[in-house]
Amino acid sequence: MKVSENAEPAFIFKTLSDPTRLRLLNLLACGETCVCELTDTLGVVQPKVSRHLAHLKRAGLVEATRDGKWMHYRWAKHGDPLVHHVLAGLREWMEKDDQMNGERRQRKVCCEIRRQNQGDDRTNENK
Repeated sequence: MKVSENAEPAFIFKTLSDPTRLRLLNLLACGETCVCELTDTLGVVQPKVSRHLAHLKRAGLVEATRDGKWMHYRWAKHGDPLVHHVLAGLREWMEKDDQMNGERRQRKVCCEIRRQNQGDDRTNENK
């Protein structure tokens, strides 16, 4: 992987210095997560969450996939040893921090509920 300007240590550390981005990474540590789930759990408006996710993506810390109208984000697998080490330390800290753990426990799942409801709606329409 070619190291871009955005993967330089200063940009990575600047990215990690924002509390909202740390909170997003904390929720993403649970696995692939939809933007709507992130906004609901954090109580932050979608444009702000998307802006922070774009910054994390530019830094190479998260990856995104589209599923219909939903965007799902997950931690990126980073090849740079420094970034890998920093992220491992960050994940370890998040697992031990009471506030971060509390936020993960309060995580709201919305896309799965919406998909189930859409399936129920389709089933009811066919009856």
